[in-house]
Amino acid sequence: MTCLVSCLTMNPNSTLNLRTGNAIPIMGLGTWQLTRDTAETILYALEQGYRLIDASSDYGTHPGIGEAIKKTEIPREELYIVTKVEETDNAHEASQAYIQEMGLEFADLILIHRPPRTGAGVGLWKGLIEARNDGFARDIGVSNYSIEQIEQLISATGEVPVINQIEWSPFGYSNEMYKYCQEKDIIIQTYSPLTRTKRLGDETLNHVAAKYEKTPARILIRWNLQRKTLPIPKANQKMHLEENLDVFDFEIKAEDMELLNKLNEEYSCLGVLPYV
Repeated sequence: MTCLVSCLTMNPNSTLNLRTGNAIPIMGLGTWQLTRDTAETILYALEQGYRLIDASSDYGTHPGIGEAIKKTEIPREELYIVTKVEETDNAHEASQAYIQEMGLEFADLILIHRPPRTGAGVGLWKGLIEARNDGFARDIGVSNYSIEQIEQLISATGEVPVINQIEWSPFGYSNEMYKYCQEKDIIIQTYSPLTRTKRLGDETLNHVAAKYEKTPARILIRWNLQRKTLPIPKANQKMHLEENLDVFDFEIKAEDMELLNKLNEEYSCLGVLPYV
């Protein structure tokens, strides 16, 4: 795999164009469980160079994100805010409510957080399409969706999600999903790219990390970037926020990328990969 963009120019502000033509930062900050000092943490992250902030109504971070956006001097157009509607929501009404919780006029991206147990959530998808058409979101997508479920949404509406946000690391991913998303021009955005620290002690991962004199966490983030999957690692400590951005001064060589690729065992720190 080659670099997402030139290794000499890729930085935290680098972006990738979605199918719609809108640009999305190549990495961001996840805010799951970031309910303590949320605004202060996000402000520090923005100071370090993060521009994409990922949220959800059930994370409880909307108010803190809104507070940070009010306090920062970074223009709104340079920020990229992601939120999600839940499977029990009225997607159109919830979209409006959640952006209001953050004090915003729109979100850059709104996702269906997970498919309902009863199906793919065509009603939710239609509600998100309406929300986008009404200006509450610039783009819409899904999270935790399988290929079959995405196909059901497309078949019912003709609308292809721009993003599928899924758990993804060298230890757990799907070549089938990777190929499908390439064919459909869907970007894979990756949560828990650091396996919630559970696999950082892996022998092969540490061998590669030692070769580049980088931490295992940095290698996992860089692996994602070089595969054009966009990581959103969660961090609430300053040292981890800084560490996760320190991935732009090296490139993992092809033979080491292959070593990491071979670690795949469809591992999930949640128990199961929902899209496999």
